[in-house]
Formats: sequence, structure tokens, C-alpha cells
Amino acid sequence: MNPYLEKLHRYPFERLALLKDGLQPPAKPHIAMSIGEPRHQPPAFIAEALVGNLDTMGSYPVALGLAELRVAAAGWLERRFGLGENAVDPETMVLPLNGTREGLFAFVQSVVDGRGDSLVAMPNPFYQIYEGAALLAGAQPFYLNTLEENGFLPDLEAVGADTWRQTAILFLCSPGNPTGAVMDLAYLQRALELAVKYDFVIAGDECYADLYFDEDCPPAGLLQACQAMGHDRFQRCVVFHSLSKRSSVPGMRSGFVAGDPGLIKPFLLYRTYHGCAVPLFIQLASVPAWQDDRHAAENRHLYQEKLTAVWPILEPVMDLPRPQAAFYLWPRTEQDEESFTREAYRQQNLTLLPGSYLARDTADGNPGKHRVRISLVAPLAECVDAAERLRHLVNQL
Repeated sequence: MNPYLEKLHRYPFERLALLKDGLQPPAKPHIAMSIGEPRHQPPAFIAEALVGNLDTMGSYPVALGLAELRVAAAGWLERRFGLGENAVDPETMVLPLNGTREGLFAFVQSVVDGRGDSLVAMPNPFYQIYEGAALLAGAQPFYLNTLEENGFLPDLEAVGADTWRQTAILFLCSPGNPTGAVMDLAYLQRALELAVKYDFVIAGDECYADLYFDEDCPPAGLLQACQAMGHDRFQRCVVFHSLSKRSSVPGMRSGFVAGDPGLIKPFLLYRTYHGCAVPLFIQLASVPAWQDDRHAAENRHLYQEKLTAVWPILEPVMDLPRPQAAFYLWPRTEQDEESFTREAYRQQNLTLLPGSYLARDTADGNPGKHRVRISLVAPLAECVDAAERLRHLVNQL
């Protein structure tokens, strides 16, 4: 067996199940707020497109994907990030993915050279796929703590030149999971300067890009920063996007990667052998989803309503930084995060996620300690109920 498999950490939700094992919650309806799985009703037109294209199940898809999907994805990028018409070439700069998770993992395998001395830098806490992809590619994860004093963003200036020289890939997640922090153009441009200086690739995980709380300030994107610096071929950069959060269709597993054609071309070669082409009926249903922005705005407004309702309940009793985007809360707990999570389940039948399960210990500590992740994915009434239960729990503890 691949010896790198032994380096993989237990997945957070497996650890959570063990943490809850043996506890007897009260006779209240269970509210799950641990996993970032959207539960809003998907738009009907996506389901109709899926059903209407089931006749394509008899054909193998190709890794390059359908031209109409690549055109739709490129058009959305140009609209959403103000890149301008024809800024993204759908022929050379876009590939469909089975959701961002699959693409993020595969991209690392195609970029890391396998010599064993490469670093994959990532925010800490982080989406576990970054770390797993790095380990299985034979690279070493390098953790950049995202702390409140730095706006929950990695401190790029704290990284030494020797570390940057070893870096093959820098993962940036904006809007951030689990912090909801957003990187502005200046921050992204600084990361690009470092990538050019030290010869590494930036992979922007932007799957929450259409979920934000200030309608006047949509989060900036990595391709925007490239363009603003005159890098109109998006040199050294790729971005990953998904319909899972934007359109509330996580089960479709539909996304795309876009960016530097010099990275997309070899990644396409890798994917041709990887055997992960997106089914045709999924691609055809994804086309209208990327073409339509109205349903994404309606979906975003539902999360805005939930934050507006939950915030005044929890903010007075918890150290609760206000997120800029995504659908998570990242409060600090007086108790250790595992004890707080256990008590939330035991006393209130709420499932949260200990912050340390999403992070790793470093010389400066574990940035997930004394924090829990709360996902505002349940319906509004359940989120309000959960907030009231949490307030009661905090006051009791």
C-alpha cells in the first residue's frame, strides 16, 4: 500500500462521531450545525435540466468537458469578478470538475514533483482536502495560522524566504472556511508578488464567492488580482468554483477550475488518465446554473436573513467575530472546544464541530482551540432555535 496513506489524519466528522458516542441528548429536535452542507431548496430549473438530459447517460463524457459549459463558466467569472468580455478563454482556461473537492485533490497531484521536499502551504484551520492532497503527493503541509489579530488571514510576511522557495502550491481560501474572512485585492496581489518571486503556484478555493453579507462589497477574486497586476493570462494561478454552495446542489458534484492555460493544459492531461470526467447530464444541467445569477442572489439572501436573526441572540453571550462571507460562525468558547461541543449535544441536542478538528498544532499553538464551527445551513426557524439553545447553554455553563 501507498505508505503516505498512514500520514492521513482522521477526518473531522469521524472524530466528531466518536466525541458524541455514548451521550444521551434531551428529547428536543436535533439540529445539525456541524457540516457545511447546504439545505436550501435548489432552483427547479436545475432539476428540470438534469431530468431533461438523462438520455445522455449512454455516452462517455470527456475530460475537457462540453464547450457550452466552459463558455458558461467563463461568462460567469467575467460577470462576477468584473473581468470584462473575453477575458477568460473557455478553450484554454476552463475545465469542469466533479465539485471542487475532487479538483483540489487532483490538482496537487499534477503539480507537486514528487521529490519529497516540496511544501504545500495552506491556511490553518483549513479544508482537509488541502492537507490530504499534499501528503498523498509526497509533499509536506505548511500551516499558516489564521488568527483574529490578523483578520483571520494567513500572515504572508511571517513566512521566511527559504520556506517560500520550497513551496510548490499556496492554497488560499476566500471567503474563508471556517472564519468567513475575505481577502481583498491588495492581499491577493501581495500573494501574487510572492508567487512570482519564489516560483510557486496559487490555488484559490473560492467556492463561497457568491455567499456574502454585504451586497455592496462582493468578495474579490484571485483572477481579479491577476488582471489588476497586468497578468491577463492569470499566470501561476488557478481558481476553483462550485455549484454546491452557490446553487444549493451539493449532490450534483459540479464545479470547475479556471486560470493559467499553462497549468490547465497539463492538468487536463492528468485528468484524461485520472478518469474523472463530469457526466454529460450534470454538465448540461450546470450550464443554465452558471448562466443565471438571480437564483444565486436569492440563495445568498437566505443566509443574510439567518445571520441577521441569529447575531443578536448570540453576540451578547459569546465572543463572536462577525463573518464577512460564507455561512459559518467561528465563536470562541470559554470551555475547551470538545467539552463545549459535547455539552451542546448532551444538553441541547445540537451538533457543532470543534475548531481544533479543522486545524493542526503548530509551534504557535492550534488556532482552532477554544473555537467551534457553527454552520448556518438549517432553515431559518431551526437556526433561531439553535441560537436560543446555545445562549441558554452558554449562560448555564
